[in-house]
Amino acid sequence: MSDNSVLIVGSVALDTVETPHGKVERALGGAAVYSSVAASFFTPVRVVGVVGEDFPKEHLDFLASRKIDTKGIQTIPGGKTFHWAGSYEGDMNQANTKLTELNVFQSFSPELPQDYRTSKYVFLANIDPELQLKVLDQVPDAKLVACDTMNFWISSKKDSLLEVLKRVDIVFINDAEVRQLTGIVNITRAASEIHKLGPKYVVVKKGEHGAVMYCGESICFAAASYPLTEVADPTGAGDSFAGGFMGYLASTGEVSDMNIRNAVIYGSTLASYNVQDFSLGMFKRLTKDQINQRYNEFRQIVHFEPMA
Repeated sequence: MSDNSVLIVGSVALDTVETPHGKVERALGGAAVYSSVAASFFTPVRVVGVVGEDFPKEHLDFLASRKIDTKGIQTIPGGKTFHWAGSYEGDMNQANTKLTELNVFQSFSPELPQDYRTSKYVFLANIDPELQLKVLDQVPDAKLVACDTMNFWISSKKDSLLEVLKRVDIVFINDAEVRQLTGIVNITRAASEIHKLGPKYVVVKKGEHGAVMYCGESICFAAASYPLTEVADPTGAGDSFAGGFMGYLASTGEVSDMNIRNAVIYGSTLASYNVQDFSLGMFKRLTKDQINQRYNEFRQIVHFEPMA
């Protein structure tokens, strides 16, 4: 696989999701899946995760059909796949978790295939920061590393998370988590503190309000979310954003401030498509032409020229 492939490590799951627009049961999901499929629109992907014997072969076949190398997904004989069940109501900005069955994911310990260890672009999806550190030890030559995290790890594994942040270039984190991690209410000041911990870029996800990227002590780019008239299922939106972001950067091989701004818009574009259907439904029929069309519309929305 070429040097512009993206290595993605995270959860592979079967999700049961209910929203005002319908319900799916044990549908394909997981952070590694959403981010891998989003990235695959731009570049080849290597994915690492774990599933049980109950994981449908058709899901692995689908991933393999999308330039995603799945040999890093381990199948545990007799085991059951990670299963999450949740619902969304109202503005659907917050999931209500009804059931979390970790199953084989509980003992997940990522061991990278040998050829994965030369990966230059790495995304550590939302997993235990101790596992993220284990992955980092296996990719010593990575050019660009990004990570995601969540409130649970901030409260339960903060010391390990701080070690991860010392070693990554980009962190994806939502506004509530920024405040939780730093104890600072003001997002700009809080993001500046996270920058001092290690990451060059702090990308704050704000749900339907878009994303803000901080470089040092200031905002270096902000983009609203793409305006949609209807959202079917928000599950995986943040992972799709991160996958699109990393896939685009890897495909260009250019890590500059301007190109990272383009990556934010491409990430937001992928996230906007993802939420228009349940599970991976929209991604299964999405084309690169549609992505580029919405990307161009997005650029027009966020473009600003001062008055003469």
